[in-house]
Amino acid sequence: MMNERAKILLKSLVERHISDGQPVGSRALAKFSGLELSPASIRNIMSDLEEMGFIASPHTSAGRIPTPRGYRFFVDSLLTVQPLDSNEVLQLEDHFQPDTTTKLVATASQMLSDLTSFAGVVKTPARTSIAFRHIEFVKLSNQKLLLIVVTPDGDVQNKILFSDRNFSDSELVEAANFLNKNYAGMTFDDIKTRLRNELRQLKESMTELMTLAVSAGQETANASDQTYVVSGERNLLRVQDLSTNMQSLRTLFDMFDKKSGILQLLDLGNDAAGLQIFIGGESGLVPLDECSVVTAPYEVDGEVVGTLGVIGPTRMAYERVIPIVDITARLLSAALSQK
Repeated sequence: MMNERAKILLKSLVERHISDGQPVGSRALAKFSGLELSPASIRNIMSDLEEMGFIASPHTSAGRIPTPRGYRFFVDSLLTVQPLDSNEVLQLEDHFQPDTTTKLVATASQMLSDLTSFAGVVKTPARTSIAFRHIEFVKLSNQKLLLIVVTPDGDVQNKILFSDRNFSDSELVEAANFLNKNYAGMTFDDIKTRLRNELRQLKESMTELMTLAVSAGQETANASDQTYVVSGERNLLRVQDLSTNMQSLRTLFDMFDKKSGILQLLDLGNDAAGLQIFIGGESGLVPLDECSVVTAPYEVDGEVVGTLGVIGPTRMAYERVIPIVDITARLLSAALSQK
């Protein structure tokens, strides 16, 4: 158990270290904590905190720095979050006008990065199938076609199709017109069900194109369900606490390149009831003890569809980052629900 004086000193030490990045000594704590304690008493309390694993002493300094355990206790028990003021919230709302899902997700990712100067990441909304508003076929070569799918919210997705048959331009137009007239607004899963009964009534060339288009649409939907948008990852190169360990930083950037690690991390936040903070290696996925992740789920019409967050150094201004992640999740939820 930690007494009140120890809590005050730990809070002061963490806040001071976050502010200037330097180890904090007993003289500085005596000045900033507001406690009327002798330097000897402060040193004794610091020694107890170090023994409990909340702070550590770098080899080059007599001062102390927080450990991941110290940051965890600070965030859970000592942190005072500073809500964004109303003017800041209004400015953020201006960026989240109803738009396509792709643009809103990109806006949220960039906003998180700009406001924190760290990396902002957003997992795209989960989709089990995809509907279309308009379809086109474009001939690229004798056996290669480009399928262009425009979704109901305006997103454009392209897919290369390969066929054993050489379709004429008129056949491609006829097939696209047929799909747009009879199936626009439906998901590819629903189209596939209907086509089982209708393919026999279509001529052979049309049947092959329908089958190719539906299969490609389903593949696109499955692929889009496992993506995320990241902005500002290069900001981490300018963070002193991270840039001094280039090997570990490379490991973190490899994680950005390999989708699975980031998606697993965001899935942890997706399953949570609200905002989550992973400090150091707590998630088991981030390769750096000097790295923390703050995540929050976002919703469409009351249903959780994805997660967003900030990846930055453990020495981050949590009281500022937490409300930024929280309000961004709320604004993205509202904008997506209005579409």
